[in-house]
Amino acid sequence: MKFSLFVHMERSDLGKPHSELLDELGELVLLAEEAHFETAWIGEHHGMEFTISPNPFINIAYLAAKTDRIRLGTGTIIAPFWHPIKLAGEAAMTDIITGGRLDVGIARGAYSYEYQRVFPGLDAWGAGQRMREMIPAIRGLWDGDYAHSGEFWQFPSTTSSPKPLQKPYPPIWVAARDPNSHDFAVADKCKVQVTPLASGDDEVASLMQRFEAACAAHPDIARPEIMLLMHTFVAADAADADRLSEDLSSFYCQFGAWFQNKKPVHQGILEPPTADEIAAMPQYAPDKMRKNLVIGEADEVIARLKTYEALGYDQYSIWIDSGLSHERKKKSLQLFIDRVMPAFI
Repeated sequence: MKFSLFVHMERSDLGKPHSELLDELGELVLLAEEAHFETAWIGEHHGMEFTISPNPFINIAYLAAKTDRIRLGTGTIIAPFWHPIKLAGEAAMTDIITGGRLDVGIARGAYSYEYQRVFPGLDAWGAGQRMREMIPAIRGLWDGDYAHSGEFWQFPSTTSSPKPLQKPYPPIWVAARDPNSHDFAVADKCKVQVTPLASGDDEVASLMQRFEAACAAHPDIARPEIMLLMHTFVAADAADADRLSEDLSSFYCQFGAWFQNKKPVHQGILEPPTADEIAAMPQYAPDKMRKNLVIGEADEVIARLKTYEALGYDQYSIWIDSGLSHERKKKSLQLFIDRVMPAFI
């Protein structure tokens, strides 16, 4: 099982400059590269300091100049916010800049907060349909002389300029949850990204079952890779694990509030959830975080990851966004490298 890092700039303190966050992002990715991680993933988000990445291709181009080997992926592009010609061209240029190290992750998006601002009136169903139309369109543009007449986009014969360095294309990953998304990804020869969020190991197993069902429905297509994304923190001791569980509880309560899209936002920062609102999200209590996320000392983390490897996951991505300080993220990542990774060599 390969390892990767899912990482963004994030802040809750408006006094901390974005330039400092960018330096910290580079430091974490370099640490992952030195440890021979497979990929560093950066997604797309708008108008929120909770996750800062308005165009992951810019971050990837920045990181490409600092790294030599690690692959760099969009984890993920929000398909309905792009036109196929624009996405095909920018992805191809980024693939050239990275020396052929680009992976293209694509999703429908999840936050109604972003839909309201970038694409008013869009819902999850419409976003998913646009993603399904986008993927064959960008591959057609990479092939060249491609005309498109779809439900959402129409354009005459066009060629992506430039074309990607990787042949025939950079790998495309689809963020999948429901069985239809898994089936679409496998049928279209895409790799698959999944995350149980904070739902625990039953959901990890269920996501693999959905993927395997999609593979079984398309026996003529080679099994694609599947990546599991989870919040993962290696603790120095039991007390550290308890502190991490409390901090991830706060993070997920914020995540839940962003997802509900009901609270005021000022300067890109969400009004903190009240005690009553936190109590109304018992699924994010610290004891649930301790059980459902991968938080613990090295032996415990190894045991959990061995289970995921046995299920058939090809890549495991550490989701490090958490509201923690840079130093705490870096400490956990170094513990993972020193104490967990040797068990998978």
